[in-house]
Amino acid sequence: MSTFTTTRTDTSMRTSGSRGSLLLRLISMIEMAVQRRRSRIALMELSDDMLKDIGVSRSEAFRESNRPFWD
Repeated sequence: MSTFTTTRTDTSMRTSGSRGSLLLRLISMIEMAVQRRRSRIALMELSDDMLKDIGVSRSEAFRESNRPFWD
């Protein structure tokens, strides 16, 4: 007695999977944008001495903090 197993590729499952992948990429991009914004805010909160320690001027920190979130 032989047993045969067949598999069926359902295109709706592939579409659903790619939507899930797209959603995960979108969430990841949003998380990165939020992290960049937090870092830029933290940069502006540093004192002039701390900025000097890392080699960044106040004007460079200001310019960086005013960049758009997607950049």
